[in-house]
Amino acid sequence: MLWPDPAQRDRLVEIRDNLLARIAEAECEGWLGEIEGLQVSLAGARDKIAQIGNAAASRVVELGIPEFKQIGGRHSNQEGGL
Repeated sequence: MLWPDPAQRDRLVEIRDNLLARIAEAECEGWLGEIEGLQVSLAGARDKIAQIGNAAASRVVELGIPEFKQIGGRHSNQEGGL
């Protein structure tokens, strides 16, 4: 599956907005066939924008909090002696 480039998000938003304007125009003019085709393209643009958002969210990696014994440099002696 090909993922859209996150750098192209602004371009995809512009395309989506243009498609919405074209759908509104087609509705005013009564171009029913045109509306259907534009809605298919709009769904594709919205899907790609969502993919970019999901990809950014899935790249977050939880590293956790290290335990003191991992970062302290000293180890306690369980038997009480040095």
